[in-house]
Amino acid sequence: MSNISKVKTAVVGCGMISDIYIRNLSELFTITDLVALSNRNLDKAKEKAAFHKIDKVMSIDEVAADPDIELVVNLTPAPVHYDIIKKMLLAGKHVYTEKMFTTNIGEAKELVRIAREKNLLIGVAPDTVLGAGTQTAKLAIDRDMIGKVTGGVVSINRNQNLNSELFRFLQDDGGALPYDVGIYYIATLVTLLGPVKAIRAFAAPSITHEREYLYTDEEKDSWQIPGSNVVAASLEFESGPLVSLHINGNTINGEQNLIMLFGTNGIMKVGNPDSFNGKTEILLPENDWVTLPFTHGYDGVNKMSEPTFFDHYGSRGVGAAELAYSIRVGRTNRCSKEYGLHCMEVLTGIDIAAESGATYYPESRFEMSGLKPGYYSTTFNGFGRGDAERSLI
Repeated sequence: MSNISKVKTAVVGCGMISDIYIRNLSELFTITDLVALSNRNLDKAKEKAAFHKIDKVMSIDEVAADPDIELVVNLTPAPVHYDIIKKMLLAGKHVYTEKMFTTNIGEAKELVRIAREKNLLIGVAPDTVLGAGTQTAKLAIDRDMIGKVTGGVVSINRNQNLNSELFRFLQDDGGALPYDVGIYYIATLVTLLGPVKAIRAFAAPSITHEREYLYTDEEKDSWQIPGSNVVAASLEFESGPLVSLHINGNTINGEQNLIMLFGTNGIMKVGNPDSFNGKTEILLPENDWVTLPFTHGYDGVNKMSEPTFFDHYGSRGVGAAELAYSIRVGRTNRCSKEYGLHCMEVLTGIDIAAESGATYYPESRFEMSGLKPGYYSTTFNGFGRGDAERSLI
């Protein structure tokens, strides 16, 4: 890989998730050269730059104007994604953005059009689909370990209303559970099964939340997260499977999750898609459940430094790194603009189907090949660094 030149990269947005990205883009992935940080509040960017030893702090306009920066990693809140991504595309930059793509499907389609016209790549989170967990499940399905997948059941719940008290960005557009966490489940399903062909759904809004935490400095006494916070949907995939999807943010506690796929020769449980190391379990006739060993690297384990906030996302940024290799070798990246648009259209399609009572047929399509297996993040029982980055080339 030494003959592949690094991609000069800037991070825009220095909030809670930024530490893991900054560390990985500067230390874990050799393809990215993280040269600058930017934030609306430049003092926050300076604080992160000092901690991570990044040389430059730049305004957003300065990032857009810098001819040396090829890739911008956008970690800003979802409501400003459209403006940031458009600015960088028009400046000739490739962009990787955290979820959601945008909060408006029309804006997302416009960004895809601009990127195509300017021959630029967009990468869209979640990139957990490139982690050891989902890639192991994908390889097992591609190699027919459970035969042809015919259906599935997917469920995720969380007290999203209480959660919005701790993380206030969840009180804005994109903060309802289907968009905040449900997107991981949609992304994993389409990675494993391909594009969704048709959607039927029911949906319910968030309840009005009364402030519970006495020790927070929340100014409001009550609020309601915008959008649907409970959905019950049926998804028909182009490849044939029929999947029942239930997402509920109007309940208690943390996540209770399930992804179970039914095939003609077996049944598969897929681990938590909001992580890189979900376990894949297989049930075949006249056998007990068996956990498959990881066939890929990027299992989310931090081997680089002292733990940081969101450290359980230890492989975060792999989608940006894979995009950087795609720039160099001239291909479409796996977590592509088409992938991001399709994930978003499935989520918005659920709302449209629920409101109209009619079947929604997504127009968008995408293709995503699996990463090559046999490359791992560590070697020698975890004591040495492995060659997982070769799977991204």
